[in-house]
Amino acid sequence: MTDDGVRLGLRRVPPPDLDAIGSDAVLEERIRAEIAAGGPLTFARYMEIAQYDPERGYYRAADARPGRAGDFLTAPEAHPIFGRAVSRQVHEVWQRLGEPDPFVVREYGAGAGALAAALLDGLAAGGSGLTGRIRYRAVEVDRRRLDELAARLAATGHASALEPDHGGPITGVVIANEVLDALPFHRVVARAGRLREVLVGVDPSGRLIDVEADPSTPAIAARLDAEGIRLVDDQLAEVCLALDAWIQTAAAGLARGLLLVIDYGHPAAELYDARRRPRGTLAAYVRHTVHEDPYRHVGRQDLTAHVDVTAVERAAARTGLDLLGLTTQGEFLASLDAGELLVALGADPATTVADYVVARSALARMIDPAAMGRFRVMLFGRGLEPRPPLRGLTVRVRRGA
Repeated sequence: MTDDGVRLGLRRVPPPDLDAIGSDAVLEERIRAEIAAGGPLTFARYMEIAQYDPERGYYRAADARPGRAGDFLTAPEAHPIFGRAVSRQVHEVWQRLGEPDPFVVREYGAGAGALAAALLDGLAAGGSGLTGRIRYRAVEVDRRRLDELAARLAATGHASALEPDHGGPITGVVIANEVLDALPFHRVVARAGRLREVLVGVDPSGRLIDVEADPSTPAIAARLDAEGIRLVDDQLAEVCLALDAWIQTAAAGLARGLLLVIDYGHPAAELYDARRRPRGTLAAYVRHTVHEDPYRHVGRQDLTAHVDVTAVERAAARTGLDLLGLTTQGEFLASLDAGELLVALGADPATTVADYVVARSALARMIDPAAMGRFRVMLFGRGLEPRPPLRGLTVRVRRGA
């Protein structure tokens, strides 16, 4: 188990019926067939099949995976107070850009619309002049999620804000909340001073297993070398080469405005610290339980690794984006006065005691530095002045020695 299994709703003790979940036998057979035809797969390729196969991949399931009834709970699903706080940052960016009309929010991994609905509600509740002018574009791998999002926005009175995304440059805000951690990544290990790649093979009984080989691409070693990282012997780690292309796409789609990335991650020196993470950060989530076996529930569990913040910064710089600031989720929400939103909720006569307790508990976990509060918030801009700091960057918590 990694040292940072901190998604909301996480239970560290597997429920008794976890084995009943099983694997997708058809998907697993496809993986075996590809291995039989061409040899062991990179872990990145394995993830492409297990997570994103168009017919049976994890993110193509009929039911959305995040949520209380799913496998993990992100901040937007935990409570709308998260999206309402983020709406304040969106409003400020709109003002700093001269209140353009239209103003677009493009959300990657938008799911069933928890963040979208709360963000639009927050703008309306705050009396933002952006209400009525904003256009919301959702990016999702499965059409069913987009249909669910559209239904949600229609039910909350925001149907007119939604428009199809064609990928072109926008003036506005691009949001990615817990997206980069799910990009396919390579696994590596150091052996006798040499870098080896951990591939996916099949043993004589047909089980998927780890197989070590020389790196499949020199880009893996190049990434680590560029960051000054040298793994110690027997240290496992993950290298996500896919984030470069993702950042390039996101940046190309931003003519003016803000790229807001929120995820659990670390600068390279911390991420690859052998003392803290000798086995890397690979984690599998299923039914709000975390474990380390990526082959246990093929196609039915979420596979993630912590984000290399240094790699994100370098990729963003190559696209011409300006680094506006790095902070934590706890500090970001404090800067946006999420506590004030909680107080207002408690003062609303329509809020029941139970509703308030749920909101307070959810917000506490979102800002707790021992839980989601330590998630990294990365803000990059194009055509956006870095001074004065954006509102979401105004609170800094002094760390103890």
